[in-house]
Amino acid sequence: MRNRLTEALNSQKSQKADYIEIRLENYESTHIRFQGKDMEKISSSQEMGGNVRALVKGKWGFVTFNGWDDLKNKTKQAIEIATLIGNQTSHLTETEPAVEYLQAECGRDFRKISLKEKAAMMKQYSNIMINYNSKIQSSTVNYADRYTTVYFANSEGTYIQHERPYLSVHFTAIARNGDDVQIAQESTGSIKGYDSAEQLSPIAQKTAQRAVNLLKASSVQGGEYTVILDPILAGVFIHEAFGHLSEADFLYEDPRMQSLMKLGKRVGTSELNVVDDGSLPGLLGSSKYDDEGVLTRKNYLIKEGILSGRLHSRETSARMEEELTGNARAISYHFKPIVRMTNTYIEQGKTPYRDLFNDIKKGIYARQFYGGNTTFEMYTFSAGEGYMIENGRITEPIRDITLTGNLFDTLHNIDGIGNDLKIIESGGGCGKGGQQPLPVTFGSPHIRIQKVIVGGSR
Repeated sequence: MRNRLTEALNSQKSQKADYIEIRLENYESTHIRFQGKDMEKISSSQEMGGNVRALVKGKWGFVTFNGWDDLKNKTKQAIEIATLIGNQTSHLTETEPAVEYLQAECGRDFRKISLKEKAAMMKQYSNIMINYNSKIQSSTVNYADRYTTVYFANSEGTYIQHERPYLSVHFTAIARNGDDVQIAQESTGSIKGYDSAEQLSPIAQKTAQRAVNLLKASSVQGGEYTVILDPILAGVFIHEAFGHLSEADFLYEDPRMQSLMKLGKRVGTSELNVVDDGSLPGLLGSSKYDDEGVLTRKNYLIKEGILSGRLHSRETSARMEEELTGNARAISYHFKPIVRMTNTYIEQGKTPYRDLFNDIKKGIYARQFYGGNTTFEMYTFSAGEGYMIENGRITEPIRDITLTGNLFDTLHNIDGIGNDLKIIESGGGCGKGGQQPLPVTFGSPHIRIQKVIVGGSR
């Protein structure tokens, strides 16, 4: 395969492209869906395709295709497209060429597990939820796996061949008591093979239990509170509200956001450290190289409370004259790589997390994640469940918890960081630019935040 890609790249040298890359993929995938005790969908598919991306005078030409025939012509087409629109100077940060063959390291290969066995396992999980309590009105289990082999080569001499397994399971339980309907969701993802799908009975039961428990919870009274976030909600917060603002393709054409995200700016206590690290082994967002063939690494976005870095592709790195970070990612060959997070988390602090509650007279313990949105530095997130905190103790369950605020005010108001960092491998993935779900992880210890606006009943 390397010779084939190199031949296609070399055939176009006379076209004077500044840079060319070819990405080929083949994959096998399975999808299974249960609604209650009934199987709604089961499918298995195979696909192969690829793309060529060419840079000519500052503009990109991009061609995507099914099948791997006539790569020379596909490369020529990409160059012709770029030539029609290019009229600038091309800039890509230089990187050392790499040649590497990377095999997946996982347990049981899910490609060798029959559809019948996978369906039986998902039916078992669906039954656990629907049979948990008479108040469970509906349950859903969604299973997906995908095993992808990627071949990447560029005009600078890089050739990388690697395997990417991915598996996810999503659980939804709906509980009802009269007109009161509550929903609980859980998901998990893994690159470690089918073993991770065989140990999810506790998660299925937890999903149903949470839905039933929400029927007993009271709606929170809106107001300003000291709030403690569990690692899931804190991890989602740092990913969604802060991490996306650190993606350089979002920043380099927006002077206002560049000012807000100026490196060297203090944004929090000296205990606050936020990291994106695609080089961590064995996690959903991990890979030795990004989708431009750049080595991934540990990147501090906030270090000791100071904005210290952002995430880059080769193009944004050159435009902003900052170091490469290994964060150009594409969800599949249908898309070109854009700047994306990998494994993003708040580093743990020194406080035992239970001590975070001690001096709170009246506050909220917000857990899980239900939904939310961000608009630049403003955010709104809904917790999946929560509890009141009274005189340092966790008391009655509450629901309908919506947290609203300004990112930078919230970061400054973090005054407690636990010592219990948890990395979350959710099956939901990240969405951006029409590319979803991109496998990522997020994480945090418990964190305490002062002066949080909480929406609820009044």
